Amino acid sequence: MPDYIDKTPRHCIGCQCMSSMFSLLTHEELMMVDANKIHVHFKAGETIKKQGTYMSHVLSVNTGLAKLYLEGLEGHSAILRIVKPTNFIGGPGIFHDQRHHFSITALLDASVCFIDLQVFKSILQSNKAFSEEFMKDFSRDILTVYNRLIYLTQKQMPGRMADALLYLHDEIFQRLKFPMIISRFELSELSAMSRESAVKLLRDFQKEGLIRISDHELEILDLDSLRKISHIG
Repeated sequence: MPDYIDKTPRHCIGCQCMSSMFSLLTHEELMMVDANKIHVHFKAGETIKKQGTYMSHVLSVNTGLAKLYLEGLEGHSAILRIVKPTNFIGGPGIFHDQRHHFSITALLDASVCFIDLQVFKSILQSNKAFSEEFMKDFSRDILTVYNRLIYLTQKQMPGRMADALLYLHDEIFQRLKFPMIISRFELSELSAMSRESAVKLLRDFQKEGLIRISDHELEILDLDSLRKISHIG
């Protein structure tokens, strides 16, 4: 067994890192999940799932952060969202073709539970409350992607960069100073622009006193101005 697979028994009953949706499962269903999962540790930068591969499991992120992204042509990628604990990762492949339609990579050291897809689908069919909550979560994720698509196609580059920084502030960290978990290149993928354009915009934002960036941290100095740039587009 590879070293990155957790050999320590880790049970769903009483686990503090599992999704709140698991509270909707019966004891028997939770034990079924427990018996049909694998707990895996990933280091920052490691690929969790590759776009186009067979989907045999649904993922539940327990700790850490991961980026979910589409791989495009000529090595270009677009980051759709950043996944926090304790979110599920499934996607349309659950109900369509059992394929992963995006790639997932750990941004920070992360632990992930891989839950057997057929067991998961069986529980969805038998537990209405769990199924409804999962579909609500699934729908929220789709709406997030739709909204980001509108922003990326209708805003100029300063507005898109402002949106990317506000996304990190509003949705991921909820504070003005946060670790630089994504590179400047990944910020360009999050804001749909070239790396050169992203670096120039970040430099401009620093000169204007909107942000401060070091090797390890990014601090938003003028949140109101960033929101204004985002609004103007």
